[in-house]
Amino acid sequence: MKYIVVPLGMLLNAIYDLLGHYGYAIIVFTLIVRIVLFPLYANQIKHSAKMAEVQPKMQALQKQYANDRETLNMKMQELYREEKFNPMMGCLPMLIQLPIIWGLFSLLRNPILYMNDAEMWIASHESFFWVPDLSQPDQWILPILAGISTFFSFMLTQQQQTPGSEMSNQMAPMMKMMKYFFPVMIVGMGRSFPAGLTIYWFVGTLVQIGQTKLLNVWKKRLVAKNEASKKK
Repeated sequence: MKYIVVPLGMLLNAIYDLLGHYGYAIIVFTLIVRIVLFPLYANQIKHSAKMAEVQPKMQALQKQYANDRETLNMKMQELYREEKFNPMMGCLPMLIQLPIIWGLFSLLRNPILYMNDAEMWIASHESFFWVPDLSQPDQWILPILAGISTFFSFMLTQQQQTPGSEMSNQMAPMMKMMKYFFPVMIVGMGRSFPAGLTIYWFVGTLVQIGQTKLLNVWKKRLVAKNEASKKK
């Protein structure tokens, strides 16, 4: 974890040196991280569009070989090879992101542990708008904003699911529960985490909402293009 957190701390420190304010440095830091991770989000959308293309063929095989699991698995593998589709690739972007997300949380929750610059120790206690000390929790405003943005992010994520697919049907009840439970949990966590970390979550989620909207439009165009190419 140290090999991830320390470079992130150096980046945050460099941004602070340019801007001279910890709150604004966190916002710019968040934007940079989201931009760097954007190709991973785009890859997820591309995979989701390919899933929408392959899904009818998968369902046909599942119906045809419903009582023959061994043959079904063999036919599925043949389909994946023909379509050049790897179902596991949808998980790869998230697996890459997780260590970065953990590193970011560790850095912003305890910046003093990972940055030796005494100026940054003082900076983490700066005020920001209504927050008197960014190293201390903001009890209501930032946590509520983070919770609301998380709720809308979950709504957009649900729109990415391939309608009618087996995975979508299986995940629907859990996603519906998480859409309400997770934002409430974020509010609770935000009331105990340093305000700087809550700012990161809120701003990062806003950026993710914008990216998701953009990528959803791209996904629709990609699916439409795939369908049009089939009809030719």
